[in-house]
Amino acid sequence: MEYDLDQYIKAYEALCRTADEVFDRVKKSYPECVRCDHGCADCCHALFDLTLIEALYVNRRFHEKFTGERKAQLLETASRIDRQIYRLKRDAYKKLREGQQSEAQILEKMASERARCPLLGADDLCVLYEYRPITCRLYGIPTAIDGKGHTCGKSAFVPGEPYPTVNLGNIQQKLYDISQQLVAGIQSRYPKLAEILVPLSMALLTDYDAQYLGIDKNRKGEENGG
Repeated sequence: MEYDLDQYIKAYEALCRTADEVFDRVKKSYPECVRCDHGCADCCHALFDLTLIEALYVNRRFHEKFTGERKAQLLETASRIDRQIYRLKRDAYKKLREGQQSEAQILEKMASERARCPLLGADDLCVLYEYRPITCRLYGIPTAIDGKGHTCGKSAFVPGEPYPTVNLGNIQQKLYDISQQLVAGIQSRYPKLAEILVPLSMALLTDYDAQYLGIDKNRKGEENGG
């Protein structure tokens, strides 16, 4: 990446810290319910997508940490898993288009699908744990989106009981806002770029270069006096 994304990265990292603080508070208040532990990888098989800022961040940290054969191995795993996720989404879209299932049924079915995260090591530990997405940071405590609650199946939170609950819709909006600010800040020629969501596997495989982001290098040079 040849362009300055530091202010957007810092905004994202601040949101990550907030997510960590929320998780720690809930875990401290309900230690008997939060059962996340070293080597637990239940959340590492869930399907979810990343916003632009998350995808850029994970991509950057991945390429900073890994080189050579190890990076190649992880990218090969990401490619294989991305093909699996693509097939799942393709089949879901076909069923929706043909009227075989409603959107609600499709979403419920997709939520039950499993795909091993390409960053999950053979020891069931995340190889990029420090830089994991916000969804991973909040998994294990009660969350809700569009009024529908969710808790980890391994947790001991009792359905119907009142617990502090993270509104994932608010988190997603903040991530989207940062992504929009980024797109505006780099003056991308793709104004809808911030609306694109991708699985983590695709985030690792994508080359987030100037062409992908729609950055006009000549225009940037003119503005900087080049």
